[in-house]
Amino acid sequence: MDVGAAPSAGRKGAPPSLVGRSALLASIEARLAANGSVVLTGPSGIGKTALLEAVGDAAAARGELVLRVAGTETERWVPCSGLAELLDQLPETLTAELPRERLTGLPAPHPAAANERALGRSFADRSGMDHVACRLAFRGLLARCAGERPVLLLVDDAQWVDAESVHAVRYAVQRVGSRGVRAVVAGPWPDGLAPGDGGSTPWAPAPDALHLPVPPLGPDELAEMFDSYGLPVRVVNTLHSDSGGNPYLALALGGAFTDRIPRHWRPAPLPQRVQAVIAERLARLPAQAHETLLMAALAIRPTTDLLCRAGRAEAARDIRRAAVLGLLITEGGGIRFTPPAVGTVLAESADAQHLARVHRALAAVVPDAAGRARHRALADPGPNAELAHSLVTAAEQAVRQGSHRMAAELYRLAADRSPADPAAERLEWLVAAAETGANGGLPDLVHRAAEAVLAADATRAQRVRARLALLDLSGQGLAEMGEVFAAALVDAGGDPALLGPLRVRMALGALLNGASGLAEQEASGALAHAREAGDMAMEAKALALRANISLIEGRDDYVHDLELAERLPEPPLDGQMHTTPRYIAAYCAIAEDRLTEARAELLRMLALVERGSGEEVVHVLRNLSEVAARTGRCREALDFADRAMRIAEQAALSPGPAWYPGALAELAGGSIHRAMSLAERGLRASEQENDLIFQSRLLHVLGVARMRIGDVRAGVDTLLRIDALSSAPDEQRRGMRCPRVLRWHGDLAQGLVALGEVERAEEVVRAARAVIGDRARGAGVTGLLDRAEACVLAARGEPDDAVALLRQAAVLFERLGQPLEMGHCLLEQARIERRRRRAGAARKAAADALEIFLRCGARPWAEQARHRLARLDMGLQDASAPFGAVAQAALTEGERRIAVLVGQGATNQQVANRLFLSVKTVEASLTRIYRKLGIRSRSQLGSLLGGGLDGPGATLSR
Repeated sequence: MDVGAAPSAGRKGAPPSLVGRSALLASIEARLAANGSVVLTGPSGIGKTALLEAVGDAAAARGELVLRVAGTETERWVPCSGLAELLDQLPETLTAELPRERLTGLPAPHPAAANERALGRSFADRSGMDHVACRLAFRGLLARCAGERPVLLLVDDAQWVDAESVHAVRYAVQRVGSRGVRAVVAGPWPDGLAPGDGGSTPWAPAPDALHLPVPPLGPDELAEMFDSYGLPVRVVNTLHSDSGGNPYLALALGGAFTDRIPRHWRPAPLPQRVQAVIAERLARLPAQAHETLLMAALAIRPTTDLLCRAGRAEAARDIRRAAVLGLLITEGGGIRFTPPAVGTVLAESADAQHLARVHRALAAVVPDAAGRARHRALADPGPNAELAHSLVTAAEQAVRQGSHRMAAELYRLAADRSPADPAAERLEWLVAAAETGANGGLPDLVHRAAEAVLAADATRAQRVRARLALLDLSGQGLAEMGEVFAAALVDAGGDPALLGPLRVRMALGALLNGASGLAEQEASGALAHAREAGDMAMEAKALALRANISLIEGRDDYVHDLELAERLPEPPLDGQMHTTPRYIAAYCAIAEDRLTEARAELLRMLALVERGSGEEVVHVLRNLSEVAARTGRCREALDFADRAMRIAEQAALSPGPAWYPGALAELAGGSIHRAMSLAERGLRASEQENDLIFQSRLLHVLGVARMRIGDVRAGVDTLLRIDALSSAPDEQRRGMRCPRVLRWHGDLAQGLVALGEVERAEEVVRAARAVIGDRARGAGVTGLLDRAEACVLAARGEPDDAVALLRQAAVLFERLGQPLEMGHCLLEQARIERRRRRAGAARKAAADALEIFLRCGARPWAEQARHRLARLDMGLQDASAPFGAVAQAALTEGERRIAVLVGQGATNQQVANRLFLSVKTVEASLTRIYRKLGIRSRSQLGSLLGGGLDGPGATLSR
C-alpha cells in the first residue's frame, strides 16, 4: 500500500497530518462535485493512499457512501476478488436481494453462506456471461444506493486489482456516474511509462477521468511534515534530498534519528526498514533494468545518454521503471538515487567480476580523463603502486578544475590501491581525500577517511588536517565542534604552520556566533602564525578574514588589510574560495555599491568553481543572486538562488546561507509568501547553528516580507530583533553593526512611520546616518535613509520636502544601477502625491514605477504598482477598500462572477464557456463593469481583484 505519512519516525509527536496536498485535494473535490472521477498516479510512497484516505474521510463526513478496495499482488489473478470486497461494504438490505440463481445458475445457498465474497468467487468459475451479469448487478446496486446518497468508490493499488473488478467498476461509473457514482483510483503508471509518454492507465474508471500525478513534496512541505519530530532543519533538508521529496521514504530515513542526532555532522546509519524497502523495490525490476541501475550506481555522474553509450540500449525505459518504484529521480539530465543507499545496495549485490565488467564498460565512454582513471582503478581491485600514483595525478588535476567530489574519490581509491608500505604515502592520500571530500560535500567519505587517519600512526600535521576537514564539513555549525577544536589544538602543539589554519577556523566560528572581538583576535593570531611559518596563502586568508570582520563592524581599516592581502600571491583553488582575498574584495564591492564590478568578479569566480558542489560554490552563487536582485535582474537572481539551495541540500550543507538569497530573490521577483517561508526556515536553521550573521540577514528579509503583506507590526517587531542581536556588551559584540552590510534601518524607519511612531523612526534614521558619516562608500545606504526620511517628512506634513528627497534618492539609485530601489522611491512619491490630491503626478510616478518593475521582472513590485494605479484611476478615497466592498455596491451578481473570472486572467471565450453565456454577452457586461468601477482595462480589473498593500516594505539591498 502506498502511503504519504508513516507512523512515528521521529523522537516525539504524533504522525504528521497530510501536508502539501491542499491544491491536489481541491482539484479532486472539484471533480467529484461535478460527478467526475479521478485517477491518481505516482511512484510508490508518494502519498496516493494518504490522499485517498483524506478524500474518503471528507466524503463520509458529508454523508456519502464510501466503498474502499485495495489491490494485492497475490489476488491479482482471482476474478472478482476486488468486487467481492466492495460488495461486503454495501448495505445488507441490498445484498440479501442479489439475484444469485439468475446470475450464476446455482441454487440459492444457505443464508449463513450467503456472503458476497463467496458470490464473487463463484463468478470466477462461471462463463463470460456470468461476468456480464455481475457487472449489471453491481451497476444496479450502486444506482439504488445513489438514489439515497452519493456513492464514492476508492480503489488503491489499482495495478493489482483483478481485471474483472476493474471492468465492473468502470461499467458502473460510466453508466450511473451522472447520478452520483464516482471513483478515485490510485496506482503507478503502467510498464514504467511516465505520464508524458502517451497512453493511459488501463484501470481508469472512465474515459474522461481527471488524471492527476501526485508530485513529490517540496522542501517547505517536508519541513512542515517533520515539524513535530524535533529534527534540526539541516537534517530535514538532507532528508528531502535523500528521499527526493517522497514522504514515505523521508519518514523511513528519519527513523535513523529516533534516539539521537549523530554528532559532528556524521551521517546517520541506514535504517533497516529502508534497506528492506530498497530490496523489495529492486526485486520488482526485471534483470535488464537491474543491470542498467547497477551501471548508473557505479558511474559518478550517471545520465541516460552515458548509459546508452555504455551498451544499455533500453536505459531510458529502465530508468522510468525505477522512477515509478521510487528508486530514483531524474533532474537536469542526471540520475539521482533516492535514497543514495540504493547505489550501495546495487553494488553490494554484484560479485567482483561483474563489477569489473561494468567499470570497464564505463571507462570506455566517460568523457573526462579523471573519470576514466577512476573506472580503470575500480576494475582492478588489487594493490598497485603505479596505478595509485596515476590516480593521485588525476586527483590533483581534478582539484585544479574545482571538481572536489571527483578528486576525493580518486584520492580514496589511491589509498585503497596503495601497497601497505610506505604507510606515510597512503595516509597522505587519505588526508587529501578528507580535505577534498569536505570541500565537495561528501560527509560519508570525509568521516571514513578522517577516522582511518586518526586511528593510524599519522603525523601531527596529518592529524590536524584530518580534523580541519571535519571542521570544514560542519559549515556554519562550528559552534558544535568544540571537541574537534580542542583535539586539533593538542595535535598542533606549538607548530605555527598548523596553528594558522586552525585559528582561522576558530575566528570564523567566533564571527558566526557574534563574538566579533574574539574573531578579530583569532584572525590576528592566525596572521602571526602564517607569517612565522612563511605560509603566504594562509597569510592572505587571515588578512582577508580580518578585513571582513572590520567591514561588518563598520570600520574603515578593512581597506588596509584587504590591500595587503591582494598584494600577496592568490591562494590556490583548494575548495575555500569564499575565504580568499578576491572573494572578500567582491563582498566589499557589494557593500560599497560597486555592483557591476562585483558581478564581473563573481562571475569569473563562478567559472572557476562551477564544477564543485561545496560551500564555496554556494557562497559565490549567494552573492551573485544578491547582486542580481539589487541590479534588477530578478530572473537571474532566482536562478542563482535556486542553484545555491539545490547544492546546499544535496551536499548536506548549512541551509541558512543558501535560503537567504532564495528569500531575497523571491521578495524581488517571485512570491512574497515563498520569501517568508524560506526566511522562516532559514532563520530556524541559523538559530540552531548559532549563526548570528545569517540570523540577522534572514530577520531582515522576513521583516520586510511581513510588512509587504500588510502585517506592519509583525514586520517592525521582526526587524527590531536585529537590533537586539547587535546590542550585546562589548566583550560579546554581536550581530551586524554596519548599515552598509545589512541595510535594515531604512525599512525599520518606514515601518515605524506606518505605525505612527514618527519620532522613533526619525531617531532610527539619525542614528544610522551617524554610523555612515560622510563617507562616499556605501552611497546606496544614503539613498535608503533618504527614502525613509521622506516618509518621516510626509508624516510631519512636509510633502514638498519629502518629494524632493525622494527624487534625489531616485536619481542616486539610477546612477548606482539599482532600479528596484528607484521604483520604490517612485511608489512612495505616488503615495505622497495622491494624499495631497495631485492625481496626475501620482499617476505618472506609479506608471513609471510599474514600467521599471515590469522591465526587471519584479513580479511582487509590479503587482503593487498596478494596484496603486488602479486605485488612482478609480479615484478611491479609501486606500484600503477591498474589491468586494466596491463591487457589492456597484455590480450585479452576474457581473461580479464575470469580473472575478476576467480578473483571474480568463479570456472572454473562457468566461462564456464557464458561465454558459455568449461571448457578446460577456463583452457587453465587461463594458458595464468598467464603467461602474471607473476602470479601463482587464489589467486594472486584475489589480483591483488582487489587492495588495502599499505598505512600507522595501526591496532588500543586503
